Amino acid sequence: MPITTDAAATERLNRFADLLEKWNASLNLVAPRDIPVLWQRHIADSLQLLPLLPGSLDRAVDLGSGGGFPGLVLAIASGVPFDLIEADQRKASFLRTAIRETGAPAAVHACRIEAADLPPARLVTARALAPLPRLLPLAARLLTPDGTCLFLKGARAGEEIADASPNWDMTLDRVPSGTNPDGVILRISALAVKSSG
Repeated sequence: MPITTDAAATERLNRFADLLEKWNASLNLVAPRDIPVLWQRHIADSLQLLPLLPGSLDRAVDLGSGGGFPGLVLAIASGVPFDLIEADQRKASFLRTAIRETGAPAAVHACRIEAADLPPARLVTARALAPLPRLLPLAARLLTPDGTCLFLKGARAGEEIADASPNWDMTLDRVPSGTNPDGVILRISALAVKSSG
């Protein structure tokens, strides 16, 4: 399903794509073979989260932002302020430059996710970061009790859910990916550690 953005957002996303291509030569933000298909494989993949964003969202947190997917792309396209957490200092420098060049409402936190000192948000996003059993504890501390997680996952999502289920209570929806035939978007709410006993 194609996701459309307004002309101003599309222009900013084009600026972001040009910047990423320039920085990619030295930083390897995406695989070099992905540059010709950057829009479909990375930008459109991130944009498909737009219709799933909770209403009246005042801010969101993106874990392991890397080259800006999905957090920076969503900030540019939606106008929702995003806190981007990226431990790699060079990638964090790219993200800061991209924010400045595109005027995106985002802030970069160059630290490990476990060390990020941020108030919880109603939305936490991540893409290709870690398997669900490792991802959920990282997300839970940054998520409000009424919050939602949107995680872009690949073919092993089912295994990850099975591995995480013994330790976590959650309401989980699987939304088929519109850009990856093997992919799925996991929409998770009511996330809580299972009580023992």
